[in-house]
Amino acid sequence: MKKLTGIVLIALVLLSFTTIDGKKEIKTGDSKVVWKGYKVTGSHEGTIDIKSGFLNFSEDVLTGGEFTIDMTTLSNTDLEGEYKGKLEGHLKSDDFFGVEKYPTATLKFTKVKSVSKNAYKVTGDITIKGKTESITFDLSVYGNKANAALKIDRTKFDVRYGSTSFFDGLKDKAIYDEFDIVADLEF
Repeated sequence: MKKLTGIVLIALVLLSFTTIDGKKEIKTGDSKVVWKGYKVTGSHEGTIDIKSGFLNFSEDVLTGGEFTIDMTTLSNTDLEGEYKGKLEGHLKSDDFFGVEKYPTATLKFTKVKSVSKNAYKVTGDITIKGKTESITFDLSVYGNKANAALKIDRTKFDVRYGSTSFFDGLKDKAIYDEFDIVADLEF
Protein backbone atom coordinates (compact mmCIF):
# COMPACT_ATOMS: atom_id res chain seq x y z
CA MET A 1 0.00 0.00 0.00
CA LYS A 2 2.85 2.38 0.85
CA LYS A 3 4.41 1.61 -2.53
CA LEU A 4 1.17 2.46 -4.38
CA THR A 5 0.76 5.70 -2.40
CA GLY A 6 4.37 6.65 -3.25
CA ILE A 7 3.80 5.99 -6.97
CA VAL A 8 0.62 8.11 -6.95
CA LEU A 9 2.44 10.97 -5.19
CA ILE A 10 5.32 10.84 -7.68
CA ALA A 11 2.85 10.85 -10.59
CA LEU A 12 1.04 13.88 -9.14
CA VAL A 13 4.32 15.77 -8.65
CA LEU A 14 5.40 15.01 -12.23
CA LEU A 15 2.02 16.10 -13.61
CA SER A 16 2.29 19.40 -11.75
CA PHE A 17 5.54 20.15 -13.59
CA THR A 18 4.32 19.22 -17.07
CA THR A 19 4.23 21.96 -19.65
CA ILE A 20 1.56 22.95 -22.10
CA ASP A 21 3.10 22.15 -25.45
CA GLY A 22 1.81 21.80 -28.98
CA LYS A 23 -1.56 22.39 -30.58
CA LYS A 24 -4.46 22.59 -28.11
CA GLU A 25 -7.92 22.23 -29.67
CA ILE A 26 -10.61 24.54 -28.31
CA LYS A 27 -13.48 22.75 -26.58
CA THR A 28 -16.21 24.52 -28.52
CA GLY A 29 -19.04 23.34 -26.25
CA ASP A 30 -17.29 24.65 -23.13
CA SER A 31 -16.15 27.96 -24.64
CA LYS A 32 -18.24 31.10 -24.95
CA VAL A 33 -18.11 34.14 -27.21
CA VAL A 34 -20.23 37.18 -26.31
CA TRP A 35 -20.75 40.19 -28.58
CA LYS A 36 -22.02 43.65 -27.67
CA GLY A 37 -23.03 46.36 -30.13
CA TYR A 38 -23.79 49.95 -29.28
CA LYS A 39 -26.22 52.55 -30.61
CA VAL A 40 -27.09 56.08 -29.56
CA THR A 41 -30.08 54.88 -27.55
CA GLY A 42 -28.44 51.86 -25.87
CA SER A 43 -26.89 48.53 -26.78
CA HIS A 44 -27.62 44.92 -27.65
CA GLU A 45 -25.69 41.78 -26.82
CA GLY A 46 -25.67 38.12 -27.56
CA THR A 47 -23.58 35.08 -28.29
CA ILE A 48 -21.98 33.39 -31.26
CA ASP A 49 -20.48 29.90 -31.49
CA ILE A 50 -16.94 28.86 -32.25
CA LYS A 51 -17.00 26.30 -35.06
CA SER A 52 -13.39 25.25 -34.52
CA GLY A 53 -10.16 26.60 -33.13
CA PHE A 54 -6.84 25.92 -31.51
CA LEU A 55 -4.02 27.57 -29.62
CA ASN A 56 -0.35 26.66 -30.14
CA PHE A 57 2.08 26.52 -27.22
CA SER A 58 5.80 25.92 -26.86
CA GLU A 59 6.96 25.23 -23.29
CA ASP A 60 3.95 26.95 -21.70
CA VAL A 61 4.28 30.00 -23.97
CA LEU A 62 1.51 30.87 -26.42
CA THR A 63 2.91 30.96 -29.97
CA GLY A 64 -0.14 31.01 -32.24
CA GLY A 65 -3.77 30.24 -32.79
CA GLU A 66 -6.61 30.10 -35.26
CA PHE A 67 -10.41 30.25 -34.97
CA THR A 68 -13.44 29.82 -37.17
CA ILE A 69 -16.69 31.40 -35.98
CA ASP A 70 -20.08 30.07 -37.10
CA MET A 71 -21.84 33.29 -38.09
CA THR A 72 -25.16 31.44 -38.56
CA THR A 73 -25.34 31.00 -34.76
CA LEU A 74 -25.40 34.77 -34.11
CA SER A 75 -28.03 35.24 -31.42
CA ASN A 76 -29.35 38.03 -29.23
CA THR A 77 -29.68 37.59 -25.46
CA ASP A 78 -31.18 40.89 -24.27
CA LEU A 79 -34.49 40.77 -26.16
CA GLU A 80 -37.32 38.24 -26.27
CA GLY A 81 -40.02 37.16 -28.68
CA GLU A 82 -40.70 39.09 -31.88
CA TYR A 83 -38.04 41.76 -31.28
CA LYS A 84 -35.36 39.14 -30.63
CA GLY A 85 -36.23 37.39 -33.90
CA LYS A 86 -36.27 40.64 -35.85
CA LEU A 87 -32.88 41.76 -34.54
CA GLU A 88 -31.27 38.35 -35.17
CA GLY A 89 -32.70 38.27 -38.70
CA HIS A 90 -31.45 41.79 -39.40
CA LEU A 91 -27.94 41.04 -38.06
CA LYS A 92 -27.78 37.93 -40.27
CA SER A 93 -29.01 39.85 -43.34
CA ASP A 94 -26.89 41.61 -45.96
CA ASP A 95 -27.39 44.89 -44.06
CA PHE A 96 -24.99 43.48 -41.46
CA PHE A 97 -23.12 40.16 -41.69
CA GLY A 98 -24.73 38.46 -44.71
CA VAL A 99 -24.46 35.01 -43.14
CA GLU A 100 -26.07 33.22 -46.08
CA LYS A 101 -23.14 34.22 -48.30
CA TYR A 102 -20.55 34.43 -45.48
CA PRO A 103 -21.42 31.68 -42.95
CA THR A 104 -18.06 31.85 -41.17
CA ALA A 105 -15.57 34.43 -39.93
CA THR A 106 -11.95 33.62 -39.08
CA LEU A 107 -9.12 34.86 -36.91
CA LYS A 108 -5.53 33.73 -37.53
CA PHE A 109 -2.77 34.86 -35.18
CA THR A 110 0.18 36.40 -37.04
CA LYS A 111 2.23 37.60 -34.05
CA VAL A 112 2.17 36.73 -30.36
CA LYS A 113 4.20 38.72 -27.84
CA SER A 114 4.42 37.69 -24.19
CA VAL A 115 3.92 40.71 -21.93
CA SER A 116 3.97 38.80 -18.62
CA LYS A 117 3.68 35.23 -17.34
CA ASN A 118 0.06 34.72 -18.46
CA ALA A 119 -0.60 37.75 -20.67
CA TYR A 120 -0.02 38.23 -24.38
CA LYS A 121 -0.39 40.95 -27.00
CA VAL A 122 -1.76 39.17 -30.08
CA THR A 123 -1.90 40.48 -33.63
CA GLY A 124 -3.95 38.56 -36.13
CA ASP A 125 -5.81 38.63 -39.41
CA ILE A 126 -9.57 38.70 -38.92
CA THR A 127 -11.84 37.95 -41.87
CA ILE A 128 -15.51 38.97 -41.85
CA LYS A 129 -17.69 39.06 -44.98
CA GLY A 130 -14.69 38.04 -47.08
CA LYS A 131 -12.63 41.07 -46.03
CA THR A 132 -9.43 40.66 -44.01
CA GLU A 133 -8.01 43.24 -41.61
CA SER A 134 -5.28 43.17 -38.98
CA ILE A 135 -6.33 43.42 -35.34
CA THR A 136 -4.37 43.59 -32.08
CA PHE A 137 -5.80 42.50 -28.73
CA ASP A 138 -4.85 41.20 -25.27
CA LEU A 139 -5.19 37.52 -24.41
CA SER A 140 -4.66 35.83 -21.03
CA VAL A 141 -4.00 32.14 -20.40
CA TYR A 142 -4.52 30.35 -17.08
CA GLY A 143 -4.18 26.57 -17.07
CA ASN A 144 -6.50 25.19 -19.74
CA LYS A 145 -8.46 28.44 -20.10
CA ALA A 146 -7.89 31.63 -22.05
CA ASN A 147 -9.82 34.86 -22.44
CA ALA A 148 -9.62 37.80 -24.76
CA ALA A 149 -11.48 41.03 -25.42
CA LEU A 150 -11.56 42.47 -28.94
CA LYS A 151 -12.92 45.76 -30.24
CA ILE A 152 -13.84 45.47 -33.92
CA ASP A 153 -14.66 48.30 -36.34
CA ARG A 154 -17.46 46.79 -38.42
CA THR A 155 -17.11 49.35 -41.22
CA LYS A 156 -13.75 47.81 -42.21
CA PHE A 157 -15.74 44.72 -43.21
CA ASP A 158 -18.38 46.54 -45.24
CA VAL A 159 -20.94 46.44 -42.42
CA ARG A 160 -22.26 49.96 -42.87
CA TYR A 161 -25.91 49.87 -41.82
CA GLY A 162 -26.71 52.78 -39.48
CA SER A 163 -23.11 54.04 -39.45
CA THR A 164 -22.59 57.78 -39.13
CA SER A 165 -19.32 57.26 -40.99
CA PHE A 166 -21.38 56.68 -44.13
CA PHE A 167 -24.84 58.17 -43.53
CA ASP A 168 -25.83 61.65 -42.35
CA GLY A 169 -28.95 62.54 -40.38
CA LEU A 170 -29.37 59.23 -38.53
CA LYS A 171 -29.79 61.01 -35.18
CA ASP A 172 -31.00 58.47 -32.55
CA LYS A 173 -31.01 55.65 -35.13
CA ALA A 174 -27.19 55.72 -35.38
CA ILE A 175 -25.27 52.54 -34.58
CA TYR A 176 -21.67 52.92 -33.45
CA ASP A 177 -19.00 51.48 -35.73
CA GLU A 178 -17.16 49.49 -33.07
CA PHE A 179 -18.53 46.43 -31.32
CA ASP A 180 -17.01 44.25 -28.61
CA ILE A 181 -16.24 40.55 -28.52
CA VAL A 182 -15.33 38.77 -25.28
CA ALA A 183 -14.11 35.19 -25.65
CA ASP A 184 -13.78 32.74 -22.76
CA LEU A 185 -12.02 29.66 -24.11
CA GLU A 186 -11.35 26.18 -22.78
CA PHE A 187 -8.85 23.79 -24.35
